[in-house]
Amino acid sequence: MNVWQSALKQIKPSEKEEKELAALAQAIMQKIQIPNAKPMLGGSSQKGTWLKGNHDIDIYIRFDKKQYAGKNISHVLEKALVKSFGKTETLHGSRDYFQIKKKSYTVELVPIMEIENADEAGNITDISPLHVKWVAKHRELADDMRLAKAFFKANRIYGAESYIQGFSGYVLEILTAHYRGFEKLVQAVAKWGISRRIVIDIENRFNGKPIIAELNKAKLYSPLILIDPVQKERNAAAGLGWETYEKAIILARNFIEKPSLKFFEKEIMTKALLKKKAGKNAFFMVEAKPVDGKKDVVGAKLLKCFEHIKKELASHDFRIIDSGWEWEKKAVFWLIAPKEELPMLYKHYGPPLAEAGRLRQFKEAWHAREVLEEDGVSYVLAKRKFRDAKSLLKAVVKDDYFMERVKSVKLL
Repeated sequence: MNVWQSALKQIKPSEKEEKELAALAQAIMQKIQIPNAKPMLGGSSQKGTWLKGNHDIDIYIRFDKKQYAGKNISHVLEKALVKSFGKTETLHGSRDYFQIKKKSYTVELVPIMEIENADEAGNITDISPLHVKWVAKHRELADDMRLAKAFFKANRIYGAESYIQGFSGYVLEILTAHYRGFEKLVQAVAKWGISRRIVIDIENRFNGKPIIAELNKAKLYSPLILIDPVQKERNAAAGLGWETYEKAIILARNFIEKPSLKFFEKEIMTKALLKKKAGKNAFFMVEAKPVDGKKDVVGAKLLKCFEHIKKELASHDFRIIDSGWEWEKKAVFWLIAPKEELPMLYKHYGPPLAEAGRLRQFKEAWHAREVLEEDGVSYVLAKRKFRDAKSLLKAVVKDDYFMERVKSVKLL
C-alpha cells in the first residue's frame, strides 16, 4: 500500500458518515416547501469529494427563472426557512444566503436561479450546480480529488479566501481531472516553474487561441490561468497568490523526494513544536482574539496583523528565518529569528551629498550628530530604539494598527 492509499483511508468518510450526512440533507430539503423552487444537495457533498470530519453541507434552492424573474429570491427563501426551522443566520454575499445548525453540521442554504448554462446566470452563485454537474462527470477521480484537498489543506495552501490566496476545492477538482489523478497532479505541480505562469484550458474552450490575449486583464494576476470548464470567461484560479503557488511547487517536490503520511496531516503549531523547529534560534508566539465579523473580512484583518509584525521586524533590521500563522477560534502568529542583540547604533541614511538643499535640512535635523558619508550618501549613527526582537514585538502587538484589528493580544 503506497502513501496516498494509506492517506485515503484516513481522509475518506465512512459509510456511516456518508449515510448520516445524506439523511440529514434529505430531511432538511423535504422541509423546504416553496412553489416553483427545488432544493438540491450541492458542494463537495454532492460531488463525492468531501473529507472525513467535514460537517459543512451546501444546499441550493433552485428557483424557476420565469416565475421569479425580478423577485428577491433571498427574501422568499428566508420566509420559508423561518417557517420551517425558526431562526436562521443571514450571510451577506453577492446574494444573501442562510445558515442553520443541525447536530454537529453547519448547513448553508443558497438561493439560486435555475439555469441550463453559465450565459443565463444573473448572479455568480447561479452557476454552482453547473460546477457540481461537471465534477460529477469525473466521478472515478473523486478519491483522487479528496487526496488533493487533504494534501493542500494540511499544508495551509487550501482555500480561495483573500487572506489565504490558496487553491479552492473546485480548482483542485479541475486540476485533478486535468492531470488524471492525484499522483500525476503532484508530479505536474513539481514541474511548474517558480515565477512562471501556467495556463490550462481543460475543455479547450478557446480552441487553441492565445488565452491570455482573450481574457480580461483583471483575471490574469494569478500565476495559474485555469479556464472554468463551465464558464469560458472565468479564471477559476483568479484568487491564487504567487506566494501560495510557489509553496505548492516546493511542497510537491518535497513529497516526491520523500513521500510520507505527514504531508496529509495538519501540524498544529504549539510552543513545544516551535521550540523544536527553532533549534538554537529565538522563537516568538503571539496569540490574538479576532474581532467579530464575516470570516473573509476577519481573516484579512489577521493577515494584515501578521504582515505588520514582519514588516516592523524587517524595518528594524531583524532577520526572520521562518514564520507563519493559523486561526481557529484564536489566531496564533509565530516567528523564528536569530538569537542576537543588535548594535546600539545604526546607520540612518540621508540624501546624496550632491543635493545641497536636502543635505542642509538633514544636517539641521541631526545637528547633535556628526554627519558622515558613504559612497556619496550622507548618514548619521543614530541610537537604536530596540536591540532585541522581543522588545520590538511587545511594542508592535500593542500599537494602534494591530489593536484596531483584534480584540485582545498576548505574547506567549
